[in-house]
Amino acid sequence: MKGPMRIPLLLLPAGLGLLTPLLRAQTVALDPVTVTAARTPQAAAQVPFSLVTLDARTLRGAPSATLDGALRGVPGFSLFRRSDSLTANPTAQGVSLRGLGPSGASRTLVLLDGVPLNDPFGGWVSWSKVPRETLAGAEIVRGGGASAWGNAALGGVVQLLTTPATPGGRLAATYGDFSTHSVELAVTQAVGPGTLHLVGRDFATDGFRLVAPEDRGPVDIAAWSKHRWLSARWIQPVGAHATLTVAGRTFREKRGNGTAYQRNASAEDFGSVMLTAQPRQDFSWTALAYAQDLSFRSTFSSVSAGRTAETPASDQFAVPASALGAAWTGTWTHPGDARTSAGLDLRRVRGETQENFAFSNSTFTRQRLAGGAQEFAGLFALHERALASDWRLTIGARLDRWRESDGHRRETDRANAAVLRDDHYTDRDGLEFSPSAGLVWTPTKRWRLRAAAQQAFRRPTLNELYRPFRVGNVITEANAGLATERATGAELGADYRRGPLTLGAAVFWQELRDAVGNVTLFRGPGTFPIVGFVPDGGTGRQRLNLDRLRVRGVELTVRWEPAATLSFHAAYLHSDATVRRSALAPALLGRRLAQVPRHSAVFGAEWRAGRLSLTPRVRVIGRQFEDDENELILGTAVVADLGANYTVGPGGELFLTIENLGDARLETGRSADGLVNTGTPRLALAGFRHAW
Repeated sequence: MKGPMRIPLLLLPAGLGLLTPLLRAQTVALDPVTVTAARTPQAAAQVPFSLVTLDARTLRGAPSATLDGALRGVPGFSLFRRSDSLTANPTAQGVSLRGLGPSGASRTLVLLDGVPLNDPFGGWVSWSKVPRETLAGAEIVRGGGASAWGNAALGGVVQLLTTPATPGGRLAATYGDFSTHSVELAVTQAVGPGTLHLVGRDFATDGFRLVAPEDRGPVDIAAWSKHRWLSARWIQPVGAHATLTVAGRTFREKRGNGTAYQRNASAEDFGSVMLTAQPRQDFSWTALAYAQDLSFRSTFSSVSAGRTAETPASDQFAVPASALGAAWTGTWTHPGDARTSAGLDLRRVRGETQENFAFSNSTFTRQRLAGGAQEFAGLFALHERALASDWRLTIGARLDRWRESDGHRRETDRANAAVLRDDHYTDRDGLEFSPSAGLVWTPTKRWRLRAAAQQAFRRPTLNELYRPFRVGNVITEANAGLATERATGAELGADYRRGPLTLGAAVFWQELRDAVGNVTLFRGPGTFPIVGFVPDGGTGRQRLNLDRLRVRGVELTVRWEPAATLSFHAAYLHSDATVRRSALAPALLGRRLAQVPRHSAVFGAEWRAGRLSLTPRVRVIGRQFEDDENELILGTAVVADLGANYTVGPGGELFLTIENLGDARLETGRSADGLVNTGTPRLALAGFRHAW
């Protein structure tokens, strides 16, 4: 691991719950508690939006090699593409919930203990930096959370929560196919007046080839990856009613992207300070400040038709980015079972891409510098109260002020330093209002009915505004004039529980206005306005605002626990995501959104017999389109996974994970010339855990 060692933020206590399509059968005496929807702990049964909570045991035991792979067991959760973070380029790891306009820039806000994980420059999420063994759980709020969190929470919020720092430790090690191996170690020790919590991981895999067997050529090699990180937390009481937490993380990652030339590398140093206090029984508050310093580099190439040779297309040799943030949240409880939470938050991000491009005569002939800065300042308030013994109302509102400055794009000739382009974009700012409302009715102990609605916004990322890029023969131009995305959504839901049977259903509707999309404008070969030269078989695209997208659908869940040692669960999502209006690209009217299957489902079970437990899972991913014009089809996939765990003495566990048990073909990409990429083949990993 190279570079200086610094440290991250991670905290915000939270009780976690159950009742999810993936949750393991267990007896729970108290209602689960969640923090994500309102930024403060609240009973999950009082949340009017669709909420899924996964506990630590579920996340560790899910039959998947990656954390985001474990979360894929929730229908409606997906990354930009079907591949997960084991092999996916970091820029393709943005999250989509319920198919709300997926893109590499996440339209879902992803948090680690209340701090955004979304990359400051591109909005994508680096899942490798998140601990898995020491997570207390995950909360997924689909279609809600914007009044609490603001920018980027259009589709909802995913929050990952770390475990409290109690004395002890945990060690996990795995080894398996493709020389995949990892070690994660956590140690917590009382030191003087406080507690020190250290966690580290080392991971590497030789990977597998991404191009389908029938299309592979000599240039195609395995997509390998390796990463290391170390995090630390110091927790100490301050007086009688407050707790101070100082935390940090350092992270380094390198990846190969399927050919000898195409690689990327990421680095992050992250630190935070948090103070929590409860000066009165009816009032508590939390103050937080954090700083994040990141770097990224990546190379891209074009490959010959027979895949016998590759030519460099661009060298994104540096993308420095930074984020500074602060937040204060207060919570007041009132007589009559009412509560108010309110606060403010600030976030400033800055980033710039530095890259060489236009490869000719064995060298890059041009260099580009492009980037800028964004600032967000928000005020929010949420209030919930019982209207009657069986009715509960939640209302919220948020006001955000945003500003963009120093937008620039400069291109020079590398041979003589001549300036070929020197654009400086006008500073922009705006004011956004994000209201929400929800109602929960529990007419009997068996029934819970809910209704909720919200408005949300997202500013395009610095990457979308200023950075053009090329992947193979697909050339995409940036657009500094992109407008703010705005979403309006609503849902109705019902939950029924009787004995060992739990049923859930929800219908939802979301309208996304001015959605940023990579719109196809030209087909090669030729030289075209905006995008320049497009080779034969290639396409020229630009990021444009699509006037209106509509996403509507149905979610169904069922869980049956016929015995204390046996449980079954199933969930189904129907998502109808289409373009409803597009003045700049009228040919897209009525087209389905790229990368959104209309149907998806998951079926699973858990069976325990003494020390042995088995957790099979089957995921069904319906047909979807690779492109905006709906011409490139990715076929239906049925993927079976299996997890097995065997308890060994106190605190010990042996486990086996087999992803894609049947070695099914999972198409993850298709190019205009017919080249198909595929996802993880059969992958078996064995390991052990020990906690003390």
